[in-house]
Amino acid sequence: MPYSEIEGLSSAKLIHKILEIVKQGKIVVMEGKLKKQEEVDLIEITMESIGKKFKGIEIASLNPENSGGVKSMLIDLVLKNRVGLTVIGPATIVKEIKKNPGKLELLISASGRKR
Repeated sequence: MPYSEIEGLSSAKLIHKILEIVKQGKIVVMEGKLKKQEEVDLIEITMESIGKKFKGIEIASLNPENSGGVKSMLIDLVLKNRVGLTVIGPATIVKEIKKNPGKLELLISASGRKR
């Protein structure tokens, strides 16, 4: 999901959009990262939505290395939440997300998906 598709959305609309996609059994790969409060709200709303058909989500974010220099500060200031990558998927499909410096590894199960 490109940042341009979500940059004008309120936090509530962004969370609704993400959950709508994930509940369809799709994995969201989003440019940028959620704000801390958005991530908390997403988890809370997800927990309220858990039922027989929807088992929850797996979420992980990958942030580029920050060298702490002036260049990094300028990039952070200009790009704000556009820096990084966020992966959100249904727990029935995404079994595990391993986060290592510089990469995310997804372990998925095709058996959780109806074809």
